[in-house]
Amino acid sequence: MPILSGKARLAGVVGWPVAHSRSPRLHGFWLERYAIDGAYVPLAVAPADFARAIGGLVGCGFAGLNVTLPHKEAAFALCDEVAPSARRAGAVNTLIFRDRRVYGSNTDGAGFLAHLRAEGVDPAAGPALLIGAGGAARAIASALLEAGCAVSLTARRQEAAARLAAALPGLAILPWAARAAALADHALVVNTTQAGMSGNPPLALDLAHAPASLVVTDIVYVPLETPLLCAARAAGLRAVGGLGMLLHQAAPGFAAWFGVDPTVDEALYRFVADDLLRPDPAASACA
Repeated sequence: MPILSGKARLAGVVGWPVAHSRSPRLHGFWLERYAIDGAYVPLAVAPADFARAIGGLVGCGFAGLNVTLPHKEAAFALCDEVAPSARRAGAVNTLIFRDRRVYGSNTDGAGFLAHLRAEGVDPAAGPALLIGAGGAARAIASALLEAGCAVSLTARRQEAAARLAAALPGLAILPWAARAAALADHALVVNTTQAGMSGNPPLALDLAHAPASLVVTDIVYVPLETPLLCAARAAGLRAVGGLGMLLHQAAPGFAAWFGVDPTVDEALYRFVADDLLRPDPAASACA
């Protein structure tokens, strides 16, 4: 058990609820690997208490926080300064506290791209089709557009898709009913919704006419193998899961808070994945 000194650096993740977060596990892995005098803690904060809690943590000397649902937009609003990544995403998932000021960024898009590249997929190699129009879609779409990738989006809620297109010039909108047919014109498809997450119905997407070169990605990582990924593998397509995005998006915050640029590798992946499998090691969306 690590023993903290009075000079320990402190960071954490804030959400409501927050018990499901794997961020303490992955940051704890890095803290132990690099023998850092510090701690990363989960903080369950109700929305009504969010601004007051952030002020208290700044006053207590915390180095910063990860921000998860439902606080990402509230975090954006209270920042003294936000990075371009956060402005494009319209939300903040990483806070850095310095000289009693709050700096915000959004690492979701960069984490997604880093994971694709680590898997040998060039984000700018061909057109991408994003499914969903929520906060994750906005962050990933903005990152792909900045990387030079043509991006289309389809969502059940056409009004949400239209708002996203208005916020991100260059983003094309496709009808929800045309999503399967549109696969033929894309090199990458990304599920940015919670469809396929444990407890949710699977994403309705017919891959029967997908080109053999299509890369299928899912930002859901519980379960590790979603129905979409299983269907992609069964069709002989390249499938990329969501856990790697979680790991890569965490690295910039860790570097800012603890002064070490951490490595995302197989050992970290297995450490976090083992925790995801622990409730039911036999569970699989492919079963």
